Amino acid sequence: MKKLRIAIVGTGFIGKQHIEAIRRIPGTEIVAIANDDLEVAKEVSEAQNIAHYYSDYRKMLEEETLDVVHNCTPSAYHYPINKAVIEKGIHIFCEKPLALTTKESQNLVELLKQHQVAHGVNFNYRHNAMVQEMHSRVKNGSIGRVHTVSGEYLQDWLMYDTDYDWRLDPRIGGRGRAISDIGSHCFDTLQFITGKKIVGVNARLVTIYPIRKVSTRVVDDSGEDRNQVREVAIQSDDAAHILLELEDGTQGVLNISQVFAGKKNAFSLHACGEQASLTWHQEQADRLLVGNRNKGNEEIFAGASYLTEEGRHYSTLPNGHPVGWADALRNSIHSFYNAVQNDSYRDTEQGYATFEAGHYIMRLVDACIKSHEENSWVRI
Repeated sequence: MKKLRIAIVGTGFIGKQHIEAIRRIPGTEIVAIANDDLEVAKEVSEAQNIAHYYSDYRKMLEEETLDVVHNCTPSAYHYPINKAVIEKGIHIFCEKPLALTTKESQNLVELLKQHQVAHGVNFNYRHNAMVQEMHSRVKNGSIGRVHTVSGEYLQDWLMYDTDYDWRLDPRIGGRGRAISDIGSHCFDTLQFITGKKIVGVNARLVTIYPIRKVSTRVVDDSGEDRNQVREVAIQSDDAAHILLELEDGTQGVLNISQVFAGKKNAFSLHACGEQASLTWHQEQADRLLVGNRNKGNEEIFAGASYLTEEGRHYSTLPNGHPVGWADALRNSIHSFYNAVQNDSYRDTEQGYATFEAGHYIMRLVDACIKSHEENSWVRI
């Protein structure tokens, strides 16, 4: 089987994580990277020993022979890059969200009807070994019928009014922020665990700081370097509280915040069944908690001998060796590459999130915004 020739567009934090994950997958070669700052692209190519670098991804697509492109840019650039790659007939793996708007994501789904390429969105949490195990136990009925679900994704990196990032600019990050940035992971992972789509939401969005203070370094007329503070109006959500309904009528609730002091990446999901409950915490990603009524609760570790077949497939280390975020990212990409190499990416069902799945998440984010604006339930 020939090596996959891969290119990365975007060389920030997530782009570098993709590079590291890809290099853990056999049969792959990263042949080029692109970043709009040519000096940054050069630095990363030299540090990562990647042969070719570009400031223009379009030139890269013209000059390189590629099998797969990874889109690791900010949200505003997802659509044009995804579109260009698809039209070149190259397989595309995109960071979430799929696009900046639902209209853009719908256009991509329609475009794929004309171009038969593999397409994936990196919702990597579903590829954690213990999330796979949670999905397997819900599917095989070991906890009984699931009657309620819940979750929370809590962070504190935007808790001060002086905290700022491109995600807060709707022109770059989109209309939804916390619900799109981290709420989207809740939506995808919850749907994967239950095997059911979310079909209704009742959301309340919270903007803690309508005005944030952004500091920049400037050089004044005297040549002195000083700090300049400007006020920026914020139009997106810092936190959200969402009631939801799955397609089988199961009810749930999500609590999402990027202003929760002390919480760094506290993503947890709970499935409550008639016989037992299951809880997974991302910050302790290598274990699954089983809640019982008439016997002691259980804590299951990500050792292959403790897991069902689905969970075992994603647990590649001996018992006692923890698996986590980087492993889930590698699993997410590997699942996509397997479909490319096996020519199974045209199959209706995939283990990874396709562009159709990414578009549905975009619709859920829009539904949350509409629900908040109309103070009502919104059906999807």
